[in-house]
Amino acid sequence: QVQLVESGGGLVQAGGSLRLSCAASGRIFSINAMGWYRQAPGKQRELVASISSVGTTNYIDSVKGRFTISRDNAKNTVYLQMNSLEPEDTAVYYCYGNVRRTASTTGGDYWGQGTQVTVSS
Repeated sequence: QVQLVESGGGLVQAGGSLRLSCAASGRIFSINAMGWYRQAPGKQRELVASISSVGTTNYIDSVKGRFTISRDNAKNTVYLQMNSLEPEDTAVYYCYGNVRRTASTTGGDYWGQGTQVTVSS
């Protein structure tokens, strides 16, 4: 079974920074797309940022210029550098990966358990 484990969440003041990490473990041949979702209280879960296997990135408009997603394929890890944080960024952040487990299979979707990010004003 593939497991994704997030770390790096916490409480910061507005204008501060956090760096989230998510490491995938288990039987992994390769990982296709990876990304970060978030869900704020009373809100729908939304895709914040994604990155393809070759490094193509996409961001939700509200975080463009502030957040940077990156990945280290050798470590099966995806990161989210969050700068200039705002109270509106407060949410549980979930790591996502489409994981190819063997050379003869296509990818399947896996999710982390979530990590809380709280931004105070």
